[in-house]
Amino acid sequence: MDYRMLAAFGLSFVISVILYKIFIPILRKVKLGQKILEIGPAWHKCKEGTPVLGGLFFIAPMIVVVVIFLFSENLGENDYGLLAVFGMALAFGLIGFIDDYVKLFKKRNKGLSATQKLVLQFLVAAVYLWINSSYCGKDSSLYLPIGDRSIDLGVFYYFAAIIVIVYMVNCSNLTDGIDGLLGTISVIIGIFFFLISFMMPENNSGILTASLVGALIGFLIFNLHPAKIIMGDTGALYLGGFLVGMAFYFNMEVLIFIIMFVWLIEGVSDILQVGYYKLTKKRIFKMAPIHHHFEMCGWSEFKIVTVFSVITAFMCGAAYFIYIM
Repeated sequence: MDYRMLAAFGLSFVISVILYKIFIPILRKVKLGQKILEIGPAWHKCKEGTPVLGGLFFIAPMIVVVVIFLFSENLGENDYGLLAVFGMALAFGLIGFIDDYVKLFKKRNKGLSATQKLVLQFLVAAVYLWINSSYCGKDSSLYLPIGDRSIDLGVFYYFAAIIVIVYMVNCSNLTDGIDGLLGTISVIIGIFFFLISFMMPENNSGILTASLVGALIGFLIFNLHPAKIIMGDTGALYLGGFLVGMAFYFNMEVLIFIIMFVWLIEGVSDILQVGYYKLTKKRIFKMAPIHHHFEMCGWSEFKIVTVFSVITAFMCGAAYFIYIM
């Protein structure tokens, strides 16, 4: 293992822990806390006031790692691809930050409108794909791991890719509904991509994914139930952008729904609930997205995080063996 991977992991972990130790008391003092919507779970009212913007403090260590390890050497085409992924993640994180800012400082509980968020997200996804195509050597071919071949989808690839990126990033945001859930799942997916990086001729993807895992473990120390801080839309959209981007970087577009299976189910459950209710005025689930359904069935937050994490680990294992076949 390249020592830089261990350094990236350790540096991100230490910086994130220090930042949370410093800023959690500050955020509490200035009362930048979570607001629980009336449509949200009533039993989550006890979480009201929990500091938000926690995503900033696992993003910051990764920025430090990128500056130290990626910009300290001559960049190749693969590195431009990594920077494109990181740039997309930061852009999605910025959208989340604007949304959090509106909620916290403009006193609008729902933040940006759905239309505003979707327009910005589609723009970010489109710019990422353009950069990937123009500067990172990525074409419109879809890699099929089974059979080790590719098919060229032409312009359809870009339309489909934009939809997949935006959908899965929003699924990531939906998953961030209980303490530790999105963070733990993202650590598992980050470890998966870290293992995949050993198959690459370069090590910088391993450095970046090791940095993510280190920073998120630092975050989870303060986010596992009962959470002392939550990541907010800033962190949830950033994680969605980064991990979906890594799937595109490794040519794993067809495996995204396996790797991020729990995210997919969270999103599908929400769509089914809303659509079915509009048609019949009845509900499929007790509450959506689906982790709230299990809460209402009596599952503890710890049990939900554990079960969903085991499912994620299993699905990542399946994706790994499909990829290496």
